[in-house]
Amino acid sequence: MNIIFKILIILAVIALGAGVFVFCFFFVGKTKEAENITWGVDFSQMQAEALKLNWRNSYLAILEDLGVKNIKIHTQWDWVEGKKDVYYFKNTDWQIDQAESHGAKIIFVLGLKSGRWPECHMPSWISSMPEEQQKLEVLEYVKEVVLRYKDSDTIEYWQVENEPLFKFGKCPEWYYDNEDFLRQEVALVKSLDPSRQIIISDSGEQSNWFRTANIADVVGITMYRVVWAHVTNNFGFNFDSFLSPITYWRKAQLIKNIFGKKVICIELQAEPWTSEPFYNVPLSEQEKTMDLTSFKKNIQYAKETGLDTFYFWGVEWWYWLKTTQNQPEIWNEARNLF
Repeated sequence: MNIIFKILIILAVIALGAGVFVFCFFFVGKTKEAENITWGVDFSQMQAEALKLNWRNSYLAILEDLGVKNIKIHTQWDWVEGKKDVYYFKNTDWQIDQAESHGAKIIFVLGLKSGRWPECHMPSWISSMPEEQQKLEVLEYVKEVVLRYKDSDTIEYWQVENEPLFKFGKCPEWYYDNEDFLRQEVALVKSLDPSRQIIISDSGEQSNWFRTANIADVVGITMYRVVWAHVTNNFGFNFDSFLSPITYWRKAQLIKNIFGKKVICIELQAEPWTSEPFYNVPLSEQEKTMDLTSFKKNIQYAKETGLDTFYFWGVEWWYWLKTTQNQPEIWNEARNLF
């Protein structure tokens, strides 16, 4: 019995030591800021219109007033192919043309789950189709988009889906955690356009990024500091992330050393996260999770992660504040970065 007890004590000490090591590795320490940081923005026509903005004016202001040179475009499938095999590319063409004429580069998000709630933007005509047919339709849509834009020098990366291995949003059941289908999409894009690297995004906070890194050329991550924790339809609360900047750096180094892949931040929180779409709540409520002070803190936090590329999530909101609420402070602060 004494031997068993001693073995248990030794195992407990080893486990405790391992726990302390892991904690210190991911949460203790600092790293140097990157010497040259690339700042960009995510843009969604749908989000701009939800804020009742003129989306074209918003986009031009991003290029001309802010001087942004790196944009990630979120295009919803149901907006492009509202009817089967009838594609409406006019608005996307315009965004790409304007980026080109202003010397900006684009990350183009492809697929069913392309960002902004409800995340998966499935056309109504596909909803009654069986699962396998739905998958084929997604692939056909991706093919049409890549073939249309692959000759544009403005496209820097294709991003296949938006956090496809992270269960978030309203998507068909077959979509969730479907690594096989994601690999099909990636293989299709590479066969159509082998010249560009493919980004796959993942939760910066709730994933180790390994599965994503195993498929992607570049790993894109989110970076959210204050989120709304939904418990029930009638209860939730704001949650402040406890992660240290070094956490992102350590994880990024693991991805680099194990998979040889770079990690970039493709969503840096720069807008409110409220219990419902923030444009449906008062400005005073929005400011509980994002204001000028929070914005500055998030920029400094991002720098302290040691990563060298960040795309802000919320530029449409900045423009809304500036043009409809007479609050240009965040917009003006952001201008200093571009």
